[in-house]
Parts: sequence; C-alpha cells; structure tokens
Amino acid sequence: MILQVNDIRYFVEVKGVGQPLVFLHGFTGDATTWASVTDILSASCQCIIIDLIGHGRTDSPEDDSRYTMDRVSGDICCILDQLDIADATLIGYSMGGRTALHFGLKYPQKVKTLILESSSPGLKTPEARAERRKMDQDLAERIEKEGVKNFVDFWQEIPLFASQRRLSAEERAEIRKQRLSQSATGLSNSLKGMGTGAQDSLWGELGNISIPVHLLVGELDQKFVGVAENMKKLNPAFNIVTFSNTGHAIHVEESRKFGTIIEDLLLTT
Repeated sequence: MILQVNDIRYFVEVKGVGQPLVFLHGFTGDATTWASVTDILSASCQCIIIDLIGHGRTDSPEDDSRYTMDRVSGDICCILDQLDIADATLIGYSMGGRTALHFGLKYPQKVKTLILESSSPGLKTPEARAERRKMDQDLAERIEKEGVKNFVDFWQEIPLFASQRRLSAEERAEIRKQRLSQSATGLSNSLKGMGTGAQDSLWGELGNISIPVHLLVGELDQKFVGVAENMKKLNPAFNIVTFSNTGHAIHVEESRKFGTIIEDLLLTT
C-alpha cells in the first residue's frame, strides 16, 4: 500500500496478523529483501515492511535535508499511527538498524523490542564523522555522475559483501536486480542524509536504553562483531546473537535461520 506520510508517499507492505514487527532494510535495499524472512514470520505475526525514503517504491525527493534520521523516524511514527499500532518490535538491518536505534531513542513508548542486525550507533568522534561524511559525499556524487548501474557494479564487490559470493547465481542475480531498481537521486541523498557520517553519535545514549535490545551479527563480519561487543559494554542488558559462518547480511545469507532466531527472541522477550 501507499501511505501519505507528511509530504512523502511511503510504500508499506503488511503481511499476517498478530504481534507487530516493523522491518527496516539497509542501503540499496527495499521491502523485497525481507521477503524470505517475513514469509516465515507472517504465519504468527503482523509484519510491516517499509521502503525507506529514497528506496524502492517510496518517494525519492530532491531535497537531501528530507532524509535525516530525525525526519525519517518521525515518518515511521506516523506510519505506525496510521496503521493504529501502539507499539512494535523494530527489526533493522545496517542503515535500517541505525534508523531503528534512532527511532527507539526518540520514541521509546512506540518500541517493544529492538532487533538490530549488523548495525551501529554511528561514529564516536566528530573527526571520524567528518571523514566519513566526505567519503559518503564523494560516493553520492559518483552515483549522480555515473548512474546506478556503475555504482552497483562497484558496491556488490566491496569486502563487506564478500560472503554473499557463496550464494547461488540465481540469488546473486536477484540481489543485483533489486539494487539496480533503485533511483540515483534516492541513493545519493540517502548517503548525504542518513549515512553513518551524517548521523549523530548515539554511543553516549546506549546506557539509557531500558527496552530489550538484541544485536545480531555474522561471525565473518568482524567489524560489526566488535561494534556489538562495545555496545554491550555500555549496556550489559543488550543480548548479542552471533550467526556462525555468516557475513554482514545475515537475513539474506541465512534467511531461514534468521527467521527462526527472531521467533525465539520474540518468545523470550
């Protein structure tokens, strides 16, 4: 369905009935990337899958200031209100996980549980954020100049996704097709407005979170294993779940196992 949210048309898919679960995809993703997982979970839960601004069938406005974490979190709050959902479990991957964490801090009354897959609270220092903003700006300009296809050719080969080379040719082709369907404006502005460099550091706020938080990481994704361990040091109540022999995109590489773990976490939270 298409929902008018503030000044943006958002695509939102709703599957199943029961406990509401909100799914937030990563950069270059959209609602379709969650299909294998939500097919499992929609048997017992209400899955709300959102195309974030600049992605999928949601609008990609020209104004990059419309893509901030703060404004997108406000959009998600409006979506929940329109669907008459008082609170929900948020499941976010990478950029979607950073968005879910930001949302949870801004609207804690709306969140029952946070499940963050391969996510971070941003970068700790102003210097690191400034350096990353420059990198994201350069990448955004590259997308604008060279187009989505050239960007996807580059993006699918970065080390972060090396473990996806073990997927079948059909699965890799589907991922590439989905990435190629994105708009240059949407991807570019997402980097400018929602990139790790643009996001405020949330490290100092982790200790204040009282809702249950589960950090899902792939064993082969050592950077984010380290991030999760450091997050838990600041809030020992956080629960880390490590998937063996798996990389950054756990829900893509091990969709059935991912869905089963989510079911288990919902039963124990």
